[in-house]
Amino acid sequence: MKKLIIAALLAGSFGALHGTAQAQTIIVREAPPPPRDEVVPGPRHGYVWAPGHWEYRHHRYVWVRGSWMRERHGYRYNAPAWEQRDGQWMMRPGRWAHGDADHDGVPNDMDRRPHDPTRN
Repeated sequence: MKKLIIAALLAGSFGALHGTAQAQTIIVREAPPPPRDEVVPGPRHGYVWAPGHWEYRHHRYVWVRGSWMRERHGYRYNAPAWEQRDGQWMMRPGRWAHGDADHDGVPNDMDRRPHDPTRN
């Protein structure tokens, strides 16, 4: 069966970025291979480890090794991930999201009162 690939550019405004960012959404019928085992290096001050992941390039999956990214104060990194929807696989690109300032388990960008340390 012929693989179906639909690529569309999405313009989105990320709270972590100043201005507009463009991300590419890729939809594939074939499931990605299981993640590879990676040796995660020890902590590195001022950096965040971005784990390796599968990307779909030129009609096949290609492994992208993990790497260090400079830390962004007040943000957390969400790694790229494949999600299955209606029998197809879509890649959610990696992005920086607001952290959880009041430690209530709700990310700041989804919290009505993100800086309220007295709230449980």
